Parts: sequence; structure tokens; C-alpha cells
Amino acid sequence: MENRNVQMEVCANSVHSALMAQQGGAVRVELCASLTEGGTTPSYGEIAAAKKHLDIEVYPIIRPRGGDFLYSELEFEIMKTDIISCRDLKCEGVVTGILTANGNVDKKRCAELIELAGSMKVAFHRAFDMTKDMAQALEDLIELGFVRVLTSGGKASADDGSDQLKTLNTQAASRIAIMPGAGINLDNIRGIIQKTGATEFHASARRNTVSQMQFRNTALQMGGPADEYSGSMTDPGLVKKLLELANHTK
Repeated sequence: MENRNVQMEVCANSVHSALMAQQGGAVRVELCASLTEGGTTPSYGEIAAAKKHLDIEVYPIIRPRGGDFLYSELEFEIMKTDIISCRDLKCEGVVTGILTANGNVDKKRCAELIELAGSMKVAFHRAFDMTKDMAQALEDLIELGFVRVLTSGGKASADDGSDQLKTLNTQAASRIAIMPGAGINLDNIRGIIQKTGATEFHASARRNTVSQMQFRNTALQMGGPADEYSGSMTDPGLVKKLLELANHTK
């Protein structure tokens, strides 16, 4: 049996999930709020707590809202302020992404964010999958100095996009890390790693959780159809199993 050195980044929806990710063997967490929207910037308090309690790398996502990746001047100012906060909290890096209206990487604004990040490393998130020309977008990210890009190969899942991920990994030629993400699970992780040649991957590795509330008012919901009495949290056992599968071939 062959051993690889594939590392895992966990998309953590809380400090508690981040701690579980660390326990399972992840090397880094992408700390997010609102995963139902694809992840938005967590609070200052959440980031500070993560840095206080974690030994692994903390990369907060810098995304002021869900939806597209074309931001107003006000939203861009918020992103810059959040990056400064992460820098002051001594985060190892941040994850962000901005596009132009015509589907290109917004090189000017991304360069501003990278400059503000200072010594922090900067990764590009799945805004990359919404670009009109992924090959050109990848060259733009390399030129700007992004250290990695999270991508599903422009498809709904990394499994569906594995052919494109392989192409991107070949194009990158170690100039930037191509990190598969979206829909990665125990059934497909080994095949994705084998096919794409990726050396790191991204997953939330969550299990459903049930609220400990004893009294429950079931006559309403606070924010739509969501169930306030259930949730999800990263499972350290699932993190460990995914890493085992990614790092061994039959």
C-alpha cells in the first residue's frame, strides 16, 4: 500500500467545529459563518477565539455576503477592514475572491487585499469556479500571489469536475496549490485524489447535531424554513477517515 502526503483543510462553521477539525488531523481551517450561503465572514470574536484555542492554521473567509462576487465600494471597504482585523489577530491567512462584472478576476481589488494582508497568506475561494476562463483566471491568481485556490473545477462537485481539476493542476505546475472542494466524502475522496494529483483537499466533514433545548416553540422559525433545533458540526472521526482514504492507495 502506497502512502501519500495529502493534507486536509476543513471548512469550519464555528470554533467548536474548528477544534474538532484539529482533533481529526486537519492542518488548517477555513473559518466561516453561514455555510448555507457558501460561507461568509465570521465575527471578530469568533476569529479571536479560534486563534486563542487552536494550534493549526486559521484562515477566515473574507466574504461580506452570500450571492455573487461583484462587490460595491461599501462592501469592498468592509472586506479591507476585516482583513486588517485578521492581520491584527495574527491569523496565518485569509480566503477571499472578487470578480469583475464580465467574469474575470478583479486583479486591482485583489491586489489591494493582498497588500493589506501583509505577512498573511491569501487563498482564493470558489469565486474561481464562476470565472469565464479558468485557465486565464489561474494565471491571474498566480501573478497576484495567491497561495492556493479552492475549486470544484467549475462543476457542482469536485467529483464532477475532476477532469478539469487535473487540467488545472497540470497548468499550475506547483506555482499555486489546486485544492479540490465541494461534495467531497468517504465514497469519492480516494478517486478525486488519484485522478487530479492534488496534494490537499477541502471538506466540512460535518455530522448533524440536535439541540439540547428542553422547551421548544415549534409554532415558528426565526429565519425561514430552517430548524432551530438541529445543526451540524465537524466530526473528528470523519476528518481522520477522509485523511486515511486520501493518503493510501490500494
